[in-house]
Amino acid sequence: MGRIPKRSLAALFIIVNMLAVVACTTRIALSRSVHRHRPRLHRYARRHHSLSSKLSFPCPLWSSSFSLCLRHPRSSPTSRSLSATCSSASASTPPIAPRAPPMADAGVESNPLLRDFDFPPFDAVEAKHVRPGVLALLKNLESDLEELERTVEPSWPKLVEPLEKIVDRLTVVWGMINHLKAVKDTDELRAAIEEVQAEKVKFQLRLGQSKPIYNAFRALQESPDWNLLSDAQKRIVENQIKEAVLSGVALEDGKREEFNKIEQELEKLSKKFDENVLDATKKFEKKITDKKDIEGLPATALGLAAQTAVSKGHENATPEDGPWVITLDAPSFMSVMQHARNRALREEIYRAYVTRASSGDIDNTLIIDQILKLRLEKAKLLGYNNYAEVSMAMKMATVDKAEELLEKLRSASWDAAVQDMEDLKHFAKSQGAKESDDLSHWDISFWSERLRESKYDINEEELRPYFSLPKVTEGLFNLARTLFGIEIEAADGLAPVWNSDVRFYCVKDSSGNPIAYFYFDPYSRPSEKRGGAWMDEVVARSRVLSPDGASTRLPIAHMVCNQMPPVGTKPSLMTFREVETVFHEFGHALQHMLTKQDEGLVAGIRGIEWDAVELPSQFMENWCYHRDTLMGIAKHYETGESLPEDVYKKLLAARTFRAGSLSLRQIRFASIDLQLHTKYVPGGPESVYDVDQRVSERTQVLPPLAEDRFLCGFSHIFAGSSSYLSKRFFKMGRGAICRCFLCI
Repeated sequence: MGRIPKRSLAALFIIVNMLAVVACTTRIALSRSVHRHRPRLHRYARRHHSLSSKLSFPCPLWSSSFSLCLRHPRSSPTSRSLSATCSSASASTPPIAPRAPPMADAGVESNPLLRDFDFPPFDAVEAKHVRPGVLALLKNLESDLEELERTVEPSWPKLVEPLEKIVDRLTVVWGMINHLKAVKDTDELRAAIEEVQAEKVKFQLRLGQSKPIYNAFRALQESPDWNLLSDAQKRIVENQIKEAVLSGVALEDGKREEFNKIEQELEKLSKKFDENVLDATKKFEKKITDKKDIEGLPATALGLAAQTAVSKGHENATPEDGPWVITLDAPSFMSVMQHARNRALREEIYRAYVTRASSGDIDNTLIIDQILKLRLEKAKLLGYNNYAEVSMAMKMATVDKAEELLEKLRSASWDAAVQDMEDLKHFAKSQGAKESDDLSHWDISFWSERLRESKYDINEEELRPYFSLPKVTEGLFNLARTLFGIEIEAADGLAPVWNSDVRFYCVKDSSGNPIAYFYFDPYSRPSEKRGGAWMDEVVARSRVLSPDGASTRLPIAHMVCNQMPPVGTKPSLMTFREVETVFHEFGHALQHMLTKQDEGLVAGIRGIEWDAVELPSQFMENWCYHRDTLMGIAKHYETGESLPEDVYKKLLAARTFRAGSLSLRQIRFASIDLQLHTKYVPGGPESVYDVDQRVSERTQVLPPLAEDRFLCGFSHIFAGSSSYLSKRFFKMGRGAICRCFLCI
């Protein structure tokens, strides 16, 4: 296929980003956390004195897209009405979820995971609370499940509603724990989770493979009442039946036992994979003392490197005189790749990045092989040829159609990508670069930035002062008001948070009534927070989980990013790419928060085929190029000056810069995912790295290094809750809907 217009390539790039979701056989999890609207989350103590948690779960028991779902207890006489306090909340407002008192033995009665609260007590939960809290909860949930199985009937009140409540109770507690692991990781928390993980998965399997519940869903589908159900309710039933089968409900005893062992092991392996990536990222540090070695780095990058140095014990570090510490965290890594004139430094940092978690005691190689082996075994047990077919069973696409589309996109992008490389070589040569005839991976980003600056007269670093986080969020919220008629107000102090940088917001309709809430955790914290950007469901809209039996429980979301933090007295000054990321994640959050569907199992982002979830995020991201929107957020943080009109036009013109190369990058990720989950034979003649090299021959103009181990950091398909069951119930893997492979 010949070259195609760059505008068309831009459209293809969007398609590839969506396709990556189709191909992502392990589903880029929507990380599960928990929270709820007005009532107290835990009313369970009224029935079980040893446990004080009544969570309720609005998300489908066997949800194809999500596994989280939270609950909504009822408000006590002393409970505060969020609708009344939302607009007036401030930092001085006492937190609704009180901090747990000191506990010598972390006993059940005073355990913050089990106490009655309005918002998850993120500020009070510690590792010591995990084991006693989770075990107590599971004991009581087992009793509730037994009661449901004894009394279940093929009707909505006797089947779906009590099932939601059981699942939600665990989702709320486990969601808190797992969310904290994603944003505030510690060795103690890891160990605590490992202690109870097997029991948690055991209960999930017990619940997901309940034949009385499964049979009740089938009976409901075949009953006269079927035609009385709404379309949303029918979709819930159909999804539950399909996903129950994918969770092993129809397996014979021996095969079910084997299936369950696989699920337990996959949970452990995925958790370990994720921890290894984080540990490898944290482990690398490059201390620089000679200013010549960091020539080219912009002021923001120098400030971050000096700030990092201070955090590592170099108290006198300054942006001007150093020392400077470079890490593999995205803001630091990308600054070096794009701006460091020191080619040797770029090479060192690049090689460190693409070999993360591939050696020593944090080597993910064997973990990848074992994950792929177990996924294939699971697929065979379920009657599928491969694991990709299992993943596609709840999506719109099929394996064949995904592969067909990938090849069409690859063919359409190839010539443009080849030309991109030629343009880069010619430009580097014109600048007298010795490496111009032999560009390597650590040269591409650097010379791409120089070419873009030359071609469009745009310097991304010089644009940062126009994109301060406060102005960007203000403009984003104004856009939401224009498009959806909503108001977004700061509600800091209304809900406990896990870090002082986290913001909390209330979303109101045009009449001033609260309709949703969300947390926003914007900054990179490489010592404790996983990389990437994601939107996370905390609690979904639900009629069943109404706090008072009349109104509807309101949805709550997390938005988590990893952008440049404030440096010194300056606010967070963002690259345009970081601006796009915030808009992107907000698109996911809006779909979750603005839903009007009251059936919790299909409200918002729940129950949507995974190859369709990127539509709202892409929709919002595209507004970054809308003139009025962009000019509304692009204000110099010191002078208030608007972004010059000519710069806006240059940004617009540069939108399709190197679109062919960027498309191929996404296609590589999607293709290797499909290859590993369809044709790869664990233990066979090819290694996973051989497969990657083979795929890259057709998807990369510049093949990867022989020692490239990017797969060891490919968290989107190997980390998080790898088990299908965990995805159904409690998605705690990669961030909620995320920028798919763009996060890598």
